[in-house]
Amino acid sequence: MSERQRRRAEHTRTTRETDVRVVLDLDGSGVSACATGVPFLDHMLTAFAKHGRFDLTVQATGDLAVDDHHTVEDVGLVLGMTFAAALGDGTGIARFGTTYVPMDDALARVVVDCAARPYLVWAVEVAPARVGSFDPALAEEFWRAVAMRAGLTLHVDVLRQRNAHHALEAIWKAAGVALHAATRITVPGDAPSTKGVLG
Repeated sequence: MSERQRRRAEHTRTTRETDVRVVLDLDGSGVSACATGVPFLDHMLTAFAKHGRFDLTVQATGDLAVDDHHTVEDVGLVLGMTFAAALGDGTGIARFGTTYVPMDDALARVVVDCAARPYLVWAVEVAPARVGSFDPALAEEFWRAVAMRAGLTLHVDVLRQRNAHHALEAIWKAAGVALHAATRITVPGDAPSTKGVLG
């Protein structure tokens, strides 16, 4: 795919709480550079990019002395905005993606529709204890932000788990795989909707 055809976007968002920059190439090879100040989030974003075969750069600074919440949510917002810009009108894409990803004791299922109809179903129960310094409750905030700004219908289920780290990592990997499948060009020039347009 030529550089002109590549589905790549960059977005920056600066507020009084955070400063976030995301560069995303949907047609990449899984190369990433993520520095958010939240180590577990960096680990998850790296897994997402690797298994989605997306090239991803995320740079963020935030009011981590207050809490990780603003940074995690705002990274999700900017990732969602950048995803929407890179995808464009979605012409030619498969549109739907479904995957199951196991990680030892955990099994995650992610189902996505890139239909410009934002909705999140979050059926995940993990222990509330922090994973490193990461609050597991922020995972839902992150993926809601992504879904809303990217225009995704996103269903996330953890079907079984004992270890919260494994469950969360399985989610991020599964999201990458499902979005990779959904964004592949299958019928160039065709809008994947009976309406003739997504949304």
